[in-house]
Amino acid sequence: MDDLQQLETWVAPLLAKLQPGARRALARKVGIALRRSQHQRVGEQRNPDGSAFLPRKRTLKAGRIKSRKLKMFRRIAKTDYLKAQATEHDVTVGFYGRIARIARVHQEGLADRVSRGGPTVRYERRQLLGFTDVDLRMISDLLIEHLAR
Repeated sequence: MDDLQQLETWVAPLLAKLQPGARRALARKVGIALRRSQHQRVGEQRNPDGSAFLPRKRTLKAGRIKSRKLKMFRRIAKTDYLKAQATEHDVTVGFYGRIARIARVHQEGLADRVSRGGPTVRYERRQLLGFTDVDLRMISDLLIEHLAR
């Protein structure tokens, strides 16, 4: 049983005792905290296990090697694309819109076209979304804090 399932098993009976409005408020608070955490981790170019994202491939451009110094996904994790949604039953943090497809390609290491009509390339797996140990502790701390009130 992984940490998230253990957390769910531990907290489910406690959450069942809360009113729907209180569960929704707690879910919203957890969702916003998770979105911030995911945004920060993607900005640091880290997978949930703490390893660094694999770097971009170097490309040949007009007879010279072009090395990209820019961070990957520097705009994708903004609140315009990475959203937290909460109901009284669940919390969802994910990418929405056209960006969701791009994020999925990188999350799962799929093949995709570089540009419309361009060549197909297999992208390295870079886990944009996922739980870290810090995230799980943060969720349990938020739950305990909310239930203590």
